[in-house]
Amino acid sequence: MSFGFSQVKTDSITKQQTKISEKTDTIVDGSVIPHKNIPAEIDSLNIKNLQDLAEAAELDQKWLDELYNNSLFDTIYKSVSELTYEPVDYPELTTDTLKARLKRLNARTPFNVEYNPSLESVIKNYLKYRRTSMERLMGLSHFYFPMFEQEFDNYNIPLEMKYLSIVESALKPRARSRVGATGLWQFMFATGKEYKLDVSSYVDERSDPIKSTTAAAQYLSRLYKIFGDWDLALAAYNSGPGNVNKAIRRSGGYKNYWNIRQNLPRETAGYVPAFLATMYIFEYAKEHGFKPERPAFQYVQTDTIHVKQMISLDQVSETTGVKIEELQFLNPSYKLDIIPKVDGKTYTLRLPREAVGIFTTNEDKIYAFANAEFNKREKPLPQLLNSDTKIRYRVKSGDYLGKIARRYGVRVSQIKRWNGLRSNNLKIGQRLTIYPRNPVASTKPKTEKKVVNTNGKQIYKVRSGDSLWSIAQKFSGVSVQNLKEWNDISGSKLKIGMTLVVSE
Repeated sequence: MSFGFSQVKTDSITKQQTKISEKTDTIVDGSVIPHKNIPAEIDSLNIKNLQDLAEAAELDQKWLDELYNNSLFDTIYKSVSELTYEPVDYPELTTDTLKARLKRLNARTPFNVEYNPSLESVIKNYLKYRRTSMERLMGLSHFYFPMFEQEFDNYNIPLEMKYLSIVESALKPRARSRVGATGLWQFMFATGKEYKLDVSSYVDERSDPIKSTTAAAQYLSRLYKIFGDWDLALAAYNSGPGNVNKAIRRSGGYKNYWNIRQNLPRETAGYVPAFLATMYIFEYAKEHGFKPERPAFQYVQTDTIHVKQMISLDQVSETTGVKIEELQFLNPSYKLDIIPKVDGKTYTLRLPREAVGIFTTNEDKIYAFANAEFNKREKPLPQLLNSDTKIRYRVKSGDYLGKIARRYGVRVSQIKRWNGLRSNNLKIGQRLTIYPRNPVASTKPKTEKKVVNTNGKQIYKVRSGDSLWSIAQKFSGVSVQNLKEWNDISGSKLKIGMTLVVSE
């Protein structure tokens, strides 16, 4: 990935043709531009491999899949080092119009956004081949950009620096490069530690949107003090100050990025053009007819809570009614979906505002519930791990961990532990080991559900936002297990309007 937001699209890019409506000729920046219908070509980032995996994949292949767990991030990361700067046929945007727009953009930003043929090639390449990808990124940006701008403003960083996150990570907080750089701003382990980003078995703050952005702002501010130029600071962010200094020397002392570009590493040579092209497309999205799909909620519609005791996102989901996938989206720095309690450290839980009230009002009960759950798990696992109950589940199209967990009455964290999963990414055809709570119901055809006798018993009608846990809290001495037994419920899914027995 309910509180109004659900990550409907998967991480892959949907194949589709984008239509540009036909318009009459218009005058743009002093030039007459003939508008005609130009069909967009298939998105060049649409390379997600959906083929079935073998049941026993080799360990090194699993590790490779873990590094490249998002096709959009992978291809953006790869394409930056492979830009060819060949002319691109895109008549909807004339060179004169582009020059005029870049001139206006250059006037309002400290970056050097001057026209050159190489930049024109990258911009037209993105416009022609990456419309679908850019619209998706524009949608995500409505959530992430406000927090980026706030942090950059605190450190006097140009607000346009937010576009660097598109080039670095495609706005994936858990993005990981082939060399181990992680998070929205792609910090290596040592650099993250230098900027006080906590990395442990439970937490990786390189994936925390706010903390990693603060670290990126501090690092960029430091680089600007060295070079006195934001283009060179960008290049140094990618390849290190040492490589930029070498390029300056080899260029005979030039300090304009475009004059030293040929002496930079190949990836860095494409880095600033990719950044400037992304900036142009976002700033002139309306002129090019982009229609981004916005998230159903904004960053300002969420808030954080300081966690007082160890708690898992599963437990938060069960007690607040927020979907586990949405909690994972809002709290990407918790590697195992568990928020630890460590002396001397403060960890936060980000929730939609309406769920914050539920949590704070009932936090003593919620922590007691979490503690009881953890105490159960500390005991030897019961027959749940008996090999007789084990099943092998094959991932189908549309599956995700939360859906599979609900189907078999288990937790997302359990499925991840049983299968050695470090992320939530699944592939069609992948085999999962699951120990269902009700293996008979999971492996045999469904039988007719028995009728619950409500005569003479207290009943309760399920309302919006109810969960078994919240209903149990309304009645003294009633537990979740009681509700399941009295109402013949095997899972935890409820329907609005259904009647539950709440007394023996």
